[in-house]
Amino acid sequence: MILLKDYLGRSIRLTDNRWEHILTRAEMSEQKEKIRETLLAPDRIKKSKHEPEVLLYYKLYEQTPVTKKYLLVAVRVENGEGFILTSFFTDKIKAGESLWER
Repeated sequence: MILLKDYLGRSIRLTDNRWEHILTRAEMSEQKEKIRETLLAPDRIKKSKHEPEVLLYYKLYEQTPVTKKYLLVAVRVENGEGFILTSFFTDKIKAGESLWER
């Protein structure tokens, strides 16, 4: 397990199980540092439309293994702490309530 922090200083866990899930996408194999950066300095945070306790952190990267894309880090927040559900590159920001934008 890795313990990370988000932009509010909140503890965010990345478990071995969730990391293995993230690695099912080959382009994510060397992206732990980008995940950390996205949590610490996101461009945008949205609340999941389907699960209100899930926050979607987005950060745009000019260069990724799959061209210019946003990195999405989905975090479930409970009792002031979070844990990463998944992370992947995307070209679209999902619908949902905007909570923060740079």
